Amino acid sequence: MPIKISQQFDAGAIEVVRADDPQQIELKIRSDSHADFTQWFYFRLQGARDEACRIRFLNAGATTYPKGWENYQAVASYDRETWFRVPTEFDGQVMTIEHTPDRDSVYYAYFEPYSWERHLALLGSAEESPLARVEDIGSTIDGRDMNVLVIGDPDAPKKVWVIARQHPGETMAEWFVDGMVDALLDRSDPLATTLMQKAVFYIVPNMNPDGSVRGNLRTNAAGANLNREWMTPSLERSPEVFAVRNKIHEVGCDLFLDVHGDEALPYVFVAGSEMLEDFSPQQALEQQKFIDDFQRASPDFQTEFGYAASKYSDDVLTLASKYIGHTFKCVSLTLELPFKDNANLPDLETGWDGARSARLGAVVLQPILRAFS
Repeated sequence: MPIKISQQFDAGAIEVVRADDPQQIELKIRSDSHADFTQWFYFRLQGARDEACRIRFLNAGATTYPKGWENYQAVASYDRETWFRVPTEFDGQVMTIEHTPDRDSVYYAYFEPYSWERHLALLGSAEESPLARVEDIGSTIDGRDMNVLVIGDPDAPKKVWVIARQHPGETMAEWFVDGMVDALLDRSDPLATTLMQKAVFYIVPNMNPDGSVRGNLRTNAAGANLNREWMTPSLERSPEVFAVRNKIHEVGCDLFLDVHGDEALPYVFVAGSEMLEDFSPQQALEQQKFIDDFQRASPDFQTEFGYAASKYSDDVLTLASKYIGHTFKCVSLTLELPFKDNANLPDLETGWDGARSARLGAVVLQPILRAFS
């Protein structure tokens, strides 16, 4: 049968230039639905079983983060459950995948997707536990539900907030939350049991449902970068931040994690709040303690590579972790996971993937517990 490329499914995104010859497939990575961010791709190829396919992304060098393609390997799957890396090269302008599919249908993506259906299943399975409940706090521009997963006793002395996927294409962030939720609800885990005696968790697994389903990298249905909306969110432009920020102000916050993915850096790292003018010595001590404890808990986490504090400018308080650190004077961090691999502990078959993100989500409970000890 002739080859066919499609993208009309949850998070699908690609533009087809040419797809009449498996050796000369030409594509373009499309921009977000209402903004000029260009990076995420996810599509299905049919009819190329046992064909040596050459898939060229003609505009890779003109995307938002072209350094993201350096030493990058795309992911592929036949069943959208098991994902693996495929040979990928980037010459500075064009990115090329060379792959021979074993089956008639194969999917390629920027990173292992986390679908909206899987998101809803995560909420449903979590609420089977007596420790958890799902609270609706609003709606997105497209009318999807904004839910916060509450795990633990709301009257617990400490309030922990974890949000993920402000940038919807950074799907590793929701995989991280998936693993963290699983660990928190494990009644046989003494660490989780001890933590539940000290803290309640407010978790937003997906801050940007519309952008996720639309196949956007960085923005919502209005074209808003949610991680620049925290000073003045609005129901018209950023109802997702509006709802979550209001809930945080309602219940308080003693520790905050905003989980993201970095396109270029092949490491796990955090960006702190030390650039804030009112960052206190006590905040500095608590932030460093968390970082040191996280590094002891996981070899995947490191502190050598990351963002310089000077990266942030006058709009620093529009970012979630900086706004929360300033407002609540607590440990407030942006946690970055890689799209590529962890260069310190590489995996040639899968690179950094959903499973490894989930394991890190479970491990982060250790430094959180120590922060309250």
